[in-house]
Amino acid sequence: MNLGKILLIEDEELIRETVALALTEEGYDVTTVADGKTALEILRLNPPNQDSTPELQPDLVILDLMLPNINGLDLCRLLRRQGSTVPILMLSAKGTETDRVVGLEVGADDYLTKPFGMRELVARCRALLRRQHQFQPPSSTNNTHNSGSIVVPENLPKASPSLSYQDIGMYPEECRVIVRNVEINLSPKEYKILELFLRHPKRVWSRDQLLERVWGHDFIGDSKTVDVHIRWLREKLELDPSRPIHLVTVRGFGYRLG
Repeated sequence: MNLGKILLIEDEELIRETVALALTEEGYDVTTVADGKTALEILRLNPPNQDSTPELQPDLVILDLMLPNINGLDLCRLLRRQGSTVPILMLSAKGTETDRVVGLEVGADDYLTKPFGMRELVARCRALLRRQHQFQPPSSTNNTHNSGSIVVPENLPKASPSLSYQDIGMYPEECRVIVRNVEINLSPKEYKILELFLRHPKRVWSRDQLLERVWGHDFIGDSKTVDVHIRWLREKLELDPSRPIHLVTVRGFGYRLG
């Protein structure tokens, strides 16, 4: 039984073969790549024309940080810049808090430090895939720019948004968010965080509460991933992300909407 497609990008042969075998035995369809350049070619992140489609559309990417040719951070950043919401589990021998935060900031969903236990890796993959399947936003054929916004006034819903706050409107049934008459692209996690805030305006949420409500009880990772996702949301919602007026930090407690 095929539980999903996983792209494993790892230059150390022993780790690559061991991880691929473990995931294959669990029922996943695993494609292995040894360097960033080959991964680019497989994913076609730099297609010759916009009509090109990826050679491989994985359900999960396991990405080593230190890769030849193109490193994992650049590859992760490029994936996110081009609008991909595929879950990314980053592997690295660098395990400091700074290294983990950098990995999360460029777009990784989880971070696992080498050496790691195979059962933990499989569990993290299973959790990432489960969360991804819980919410799959509809694909859009509109062109995006680096801020993640799409100007599509002719396609805006005519009905009032089900959830709204000031200049933010959310249409849960359509998985669409409009900010100042512009539709924005949100990752599944960003969408869930915003929906939670919109359903409970003015309520203060701690990091632990957000992790539990958005990432789930089985999340294994750094709580700072919440701060990273809040930062991404601010870049898409706020006129001045450095001085937010929507997603406000309540020092010592957490975050609230308004």
